[in-house]
Amino acid sequence: MNAQTSLTHDLASQLQGAPLQQIAQQLGIEPSQANAAVGAALPLLMGALGRNASQPQGAQALFGALQKDHSGMDIGSVLGAVLGGGGQGQQILGHVFGDREPRAQHALGQATGLGGDKANMLLRWLAPIVMAYLAKRMFENRQGAAAAGNGDASPQVLGQILGQEQQQIGQQAGGLGGGVLGAVLDKDGDGDVDLSDLMKVGQSILGGTPRA
Repeated sequence: MNAQTSLTHDLASQLQGAPLQQIAQQLGIEPSQANAAVGAALPLLMGALGRNASQPQGAQALFGALQKDHSGMDIGSVLGAVLGGGGQGQQILGHVFGDREPRAQHALGQATGLGGDKANMLLRWLAPIVMAYLAKRMFENRQGAAAAGNGDASPQVLGQILGQEQQQIGQQAGGLGGGVLGAVLDKDGDGDVDLSDLMKVGQSILGGTPRA
C-alpha cells in the first residue's frame, strides 16, 4: 500500500470541495486552514485505530462496531449529521484514544492553530466519518479486504489493513515511536509532542498543496 492509495489519503481526497467548505464554515475558519487541520487529524485517528486493532481483542471490537453501527452509511450523510450535532463522535473518540484523548486534542489544537475546543469539534466530526469510510471499505466494495490479500472481511483483515496504514503514517511522521503520534499514543504518556511531525504527515497526505 503506497502513499497514493493509503486509506488516509483516499478519505482526505473525498472530503475535498463541498465537505471541506462545510467544515470550515462550521469552525469559522478559512478553507485552507480547515484543509490543513483535516490533513493532520485524519492520520491521528487512523494511527490510533491502527494501534487499537494491532491486538486481536481490539480488532474484534472495532470490526463489530463497524459492522453494527457504521456499515452502509454514506460519508456525505454522516458529515451532515455530525455538523448538525448528531453522531457518536465523542463516544468513538473515547474508544479510540482512551485516556489519551485530551492529549490528542491539545496536540492537534496546537499543531493547527485551532485551539483545544475547535480541535475537539473537528475530531468529533471526523471520527464517525472515518468509521463509515472503513465500514464501506470492508463490507461494501471489498477493496480493503482485497488489498490485504483476503476476499473476506474479518477482524484479522481489518487489523492487517490498519496495521499497514499505521506503519505508513509512522514513516511519514519520522517513526511512530517519536513525534506527536508516538506521544499521543504512547502508553506511558511520557513522549515529547513534536507538532511539526503532525503537520508533516498532513502535508504528505494532502500532497503538500492545501486546496481551498
